[in-house]
Amino acid sequence: MIDIAVLLVSLGVILIGAEAFTNGIEWLGQRLKLGDGAVGSILAAVGTALPETMVPIIAIFGMGKSTIGAEIGIGAILGAPFMLATLAFFIAGFSALIFRRKNRPLLLEASVVRRDLKFFLIVFTMAIFASFLSSQALKNGVAVALVLAYAIYVIQILRDCKNKCKHEKLAPLYIARQAQNPRLSKILVQIIVALFAIVIGAHGFVNAVQPIALAIGIPVFVLSLIITPIATELPEKFNSVLWIRRGKDTLAMGNLTGAMVFQSSIIPAIGIALTPWKLDTLALSSALLALCAATIPYISLRRKGVIYPTTLLIGGVFYLLFILTIYRSLSL
Repeated sequence: MIDIAVLLVSLGVILIGAEAFTNGIEWLGQRLKLGDGAVGSILAAVGTALPETMVPIIAIFGMGKSTIGAEIGIGAILGAPFMLATLAFFIAGFSALIFRRKNRPLLLEASVVRRDLKFFLIVFTMAIFASFLSSQALKNGVAVALVLAYAIYVIQILRDCKNKCKHEKLAPLYIARQAQNPRLSKILVQIIVALFAIVIGAHGFVNAVQPIALAIGIPVFVLSLIITPIATELPEKFNSVLWIRRGKDTLAMGNLTGAMVFQSSIIPAIGIALTPWKLDTLALSSALLALCAATIPYISLRRKGVIYPTTLLIGGVFYLLFILTIYRSLSL
């Protein structure tokens, strides 16, 4: 019970820190005049991905070269893109059906979402491929290539946003709610404090995962792959539900797909460089299902230039398939 309490408190600290970090990052983007496209697909994506980034880093460094540390790290790394491509897409599609009351195409800038999905499919496939390489030097080469690919992605977004990105009104900076244009120093203070909170929460989470997994008889990889992204990422992604309700479908989907690109490039690069990066059957299953779930809306955009809500609902099917795969593996 103590471990469960530590886990819940740690997750709460991570969520609060992530919320404050994202808010600060949005204001930093506005002060830097990056535009909403760059803020949403780059800065906000990094902010919402930070808990998933810190959990594997804390697990890997905090537990040294131990197998358990690697399992927690790899589970957290693979869990975020899997959850976004399956469960988060399902929620977005379901929300569109509920609010629109019909299966109408989402009101998207197709080029934005198509670009994100294309990058995701390429870099995540590279990350999976790295697990089959026998040499750590070759794996490190893939890790470098993933970082370079994300750099290309960022440059392309900044170029696309240079002349056509507009700013949306932001929520007040949490530590300066009365300021309409908060000072840069306060923005940086909030970001640093939020980052510190996320590190503390991630450390508590990692320490609690192992005894809980042992107590209920499931692999720590499974627990970290399922629980971590749902608890730390999915609440943030409910912003997409609100944006869909307001008719801001590009912002809603970009919030998901931009995070997918970051979490399939930079974070796997960390795992490839710092762990043996040997993916077992369950890990490969989650990765391949994520690729399949993302391929369907990408093909729809390529062929028709639109995404229907029912197309996104298919992500829920892939998520259910993985849960059934886990259940079957634990039953054997």
